[in-house]
Amino acid sequence: MLFTLKILFAASIMAFSTWLAGKRPDLAGLILSLPIISIIAVATVYTSLKIASDYARSILLAFPASALFFIPFFFAERLNLNFWIAWGFGIMLLVLGYYLHQFLYRLMS
Repeated sequence: MLFTLKILFAASIMAFSTWLAGKRPDLAGLILSLPIISIIAVATVYTSLKIASDYARSILLAFPASALFFIPFFFAERLNLNFWIAWGFGIMLLVLGYYLHQFLYRLMS
């Protein structure tokens, strides 16, 4: 039951932000960039597994790695990239970010 509530909460934030993006893309982007889900996840992982420190460290390292996805969109207009090309480059950078995350996490552990 708790798992289902977590999924519904996360989906609600995403659906609300999608709706809001049509009216206020700046505010929708801010809401999605907030670590709301991470904050809740750290608390629930701690209450169920008592391992918040390693989990939080992994999340902290994942933020910059996941931000790599947005770099092509930042330059899309200047480089004349359409959405799908920028999205594809973003996915490639996200894969690179995953390996960077794994390397840094092992280095810090």
